[in-house]
Amino acid sequence: MRLLFRSLLLCLLAAVPAHAFAQDAGERIQTPQEARAQDAAEYAGQFEVPVEEAERRLAVLDDSVPATDRLAARFRARLAGIWIAHRPTFEIVVALTGEEPVRAERLALDGMAVPVVFKTGAKATREQVIWAMTYHQDQIRAVFDSPPAMGVDPRTGELLIIIGSEKAAQADTLKARVEAVAGVPVRMIVLDNVDVNLSAPVGGSRLEGVNPGDGKRYLCTTGFTVTDGVRFGVATAAHCLDDLTYYDPKHAATTLDYTGQWGWGYRDVQINLSNRVLSPLFYADTAKTLLRPVTAQRARQSLRSGDFVCHRGERTGYSCAVVQLTDFAPAGDLCGGACLPTWVTVSGPTCKGGDSGSPVFAGTTALGILKGASYRRGGKCAFYFFMSLDYLPPGWSLMMAPPEGWRPLPDRRIGPWD
Repeated sequence: MRLLFRSLLLCLLAAVPAHAFAQDAGERIQTPQEARAQDAAEYAGQFEVPVEEAERRLAVLDDSVPATDRLAARFRARLAGIWIAHRPTFEIVVALTGEEPVRAERLALDGMAVPVVFKTGAKATREQVIWAMTYHQDQIRAVFDSPPAMGVDPRTGELLIIIGSEKAAQADTLKARVEAVAGVPVRMIVLDNVDVNLSAPVGGSRLEGVNPGDGKRYLCTTGFTVTDGVRFGVATAAHCLDDLTYYDPKHAATTLDYTGQWGWGYRDVQINLSNRVLSPLFYADTAKTLLRPVTAQRARQSLRSGDFVCHRGERTGYSCAVVQLTDFAPAGDLCGGACLPTWVTVSGPTCKGGDSGSPVFAGTTALGILKGASYRRGGKCAFYFFMSLDYLPPGWSLMMAPPEGWRPLPDRRIGPWD
C-alpha cells in the first residue's frame, strides 16, 4: 500500500513486557517518586533545566490535569486546543476562537506559579475539526491519490493534512478542495518522507509466535497487564500474531493463550491470557531491571499537546518525548480501513519497528499502547502514535497498584486453563 505523504507509517509490532510474571532477584520495583525522578532526568536533558526544576515541572503536568479539564469545559464553545509550552517559559496555553480577550491566570501547583495564557483568533474549534474529519473522511480521502494523515492543530484550530513533496506544487489546490468538502480551515504540511511496505513485526520483551501463513517466527512485545475480574492477561497490539509465547529477560518461556483482538478504526489492541496471577508492573528501563507500578490511568480527553511522556520498546528501550497531536488519523488503511482521529502522536526521534504494543506512560500513570510510526527519508523517526487505554475492550480493565507503591503477589497458577 502506498502511503500518501511518503512516509513509513508502520505498525511497530512490539511492546514492553508489562512485567507480568515472577520478579527476578536482579529486578527492582520503583516507587512513584523514583519513577518521576527517572523521567525528570530525561526532561532535564532535553530542555536544559536542573533536575530539581524538571521534577517540579513533571509534578505540575500531573497535577494540572484537573485544572486544564476545567478550562476545556469552561471554554468549550471557543476551544481550539490546550498545550504546554516548555520554552522560553513553562506555561499552559489555551487557544480560543474569536477575538474577545481573556485575562491571563496563574495556577499555584507544587510550589510553582504556572501561567495560563489565552490566545485568541483560532480558526475553528477542536470539536468542529474533529467532526469534519469524522463525518467527511470519505470525501477528504477521495481528494487524494491515496489517503493522507490528518489531525487537529491545537494551536490554530486548523485541519492539518500531511502530503509528500511530490504534491507540494498542488498544495493550494488540494487545500481548497479539502476545505470545500470539510467546511473547516485547512493547512497543508509537506513532509519529504519515504514510501515503504509495512515491516515485519519485531519487538518486545518478549513475545514470539509462528505465522501459519509463511511458517516464519515473528516477534512482538507486551504492554500493560489487564483483568476481566476473573482472568489475567497482557495487552499488546492487535496486529501481533494470535498465538504468542512470552520470554522473560532470562529467556524463560511462558505460553499466553489468545483471547481476542480489536483492531478497527480507533483500536489496535489484543489480549493474551496468562495462567498466573499477574501484577500491575511494567519495565521502565532499557536493561529491564526497573519495574514500575501502574497507579493511575489518564483519559485521552485529558492529554495535552506538550505533555512529556515516555515509552519502553524492545527495539529502542526507554525514551521520553512530547505529545504533538491528540486527535490524529494515520494515513492509509492502517486500522482495518480508515483510521478515526482518536490517535495520539509523540515526537521522535526514538521509535523503531519492534516497538508496537509497548506501554506509553508518564511516571506511574498509564496512557496508552503504541501502534505505529512515521519515518523520514533515511529512516529517522518523525513521530510515533498510540492508542489511548480508553479503548481497552469491554469488560477488561487495567491492573492498578495502590498509589503508595506495590509489593509482588505470590506467583501462583489460576483457573481451569492451567
